[in-house]
Formats: sequence, C-alpha cells, structure tokens
Amino acid sequence: MTDNGNLNDGEIDPTPAAAEETAAETAGNGHEPVLEVPGEVAVPAEDLLEVEEEVEEADSPFDRPGRWFVVHTYAGYENKVKSNLQSRISSMNMEERIYEVTIPLEDVIEFKNGKKVVVQKKVFPGYLLVRCELDDDSWYVVRNTPGVTGFVGHGAKPVPLSRKDVETFLGVKEHGVEVAKKTRPAQAFELSETVRVKEGPFADFTGQIAEVNEDQLKLKVLVNIFGRETPVELEFSQVAKL
Repeated sequence: MTDNGNLNDGEIDPTPAAAEETAAETAGNGHEPVLEVPGEVAVPAEDLLEVEEEVEEADSPFDRPGRWFVVHTYAGYENKVKSNLQSRISSMNMEERIYEVTIPLEDVIEFKNGKKVVVQKKVFPGYLLVRCELDDDSWYVVRNTPGVTGFVGHGAKPVPLSRKDVETFLGVKEHGVEVAKKTRPAQAFELSETVRVKEGPFADFTGQIAEVNEDQLKLKVLVNIFGRETPVELEFSQVAKL
C-alpha cells in the first residue's frame, strides 16, 4: 500500500523547499529569468522591455501608420466637418484606410478680469489634419465630405506633411503659450509691415501685418500656410522687425 504522503513518479513537489530548489536549478542552467503571473504565460523580462520601447517609439505622430495630409474647410466649421468626416469613415467602413482626423489646438493662458484662464485656440483656422493611406477610395471619402473644399497640395495632387511639420503642428497643444501682462514695447508696428515670428508654432515664418491692437499689444499677421495666407494672432513680443 502506497503512503499518501509520498509523491508518485513524475509528480512535482508543491512544497516551498522544492520550489526554491527548482528556481535555483533554473537560474544555474543559463536561461534568462522570467516574470510569472498566475494564469498568464511567462514572458522574459527583456522581452517586456522591448515591447515598452516599441510602444514609446510608435507614440510619435509621424511614426503611426499612414501619412498626414492637410484638408481645407470652411473657416468656423472645422468641428462640424471633423464630425461629418468621422461619421463617413465609420459608415463607409474606411477605418483601415483613414485612421485619424484632428484639429491642431494650442492652450493659451490669458488674463481675464485679473484671473488666469486657459483658452484653447485653433492653430490655423480652416484646416484639418487627416492621417490616412491615400488612394482613390480614401480621397473620395474625404474630398466629398460636406464642408471640405479640398486637399492642400500641388494642383490636384495632395502632398503629405513632412516630419518637421507634423511635429510642429501636432506638438503645439503639449507646450502652450503663456500670455502675461506686458509693458508697452518701445518699438511700434505698422500696417503692411513685414515681420518675422520669433516663437510659437509659426517660429521663423514671415508675414505682413494686417491689424495692430495697441491696447492689447497684439498683431494679426498674414502668414503663408500651405500656400494660403492665413491670419495669425500674435503678441508684440512674438515678432521681430526685418
């Protein structure tokens, strides 16, 4: 008669001492240690680190699938057009070709009634950014969305954004621009004067002054964006005379 306290051949001793002995053998046989979670498949720690690195790298807007294109819309209807396009993508089963639709925004801190308030503003009104695999079908879905007037490009050919443009326009919201009360600068600005933008998402762009607000120390500068002159509101301190 077999003693119930003994183990049969091929069985594993579940006692803590046996577990320690098994772990010691594993560590000494040249295999990498693994992280074990009850009920899950054990994965080598080195593999987990590689997965985390891959996720971080893929988080860059430029490294995601597809290319980024600029779509022109009626100014003031950007949110409506974005909603219309997202509905068409879903109803026409184009999720695997058109991945993302976004409106570049920036968080601006302003002073109102003596208090700081954060205001979200569109980086350039009248435009959407669309990440997609551009072919005849995806072009048709986007171009025929109500409120869309066309892709930005050379003639009828849409041109994808460069890495620099993607990082500039999609990185704006993370940084923001703090607007504080400033003393009136010594230099004055005049209408039609050409200035260079010193900071913000349009740094190094040049444009003509279309409006001067002496009281708020702000300018409206016509900046050439994607082949169109777009009015951009800037602080006096954000521009320099040429």
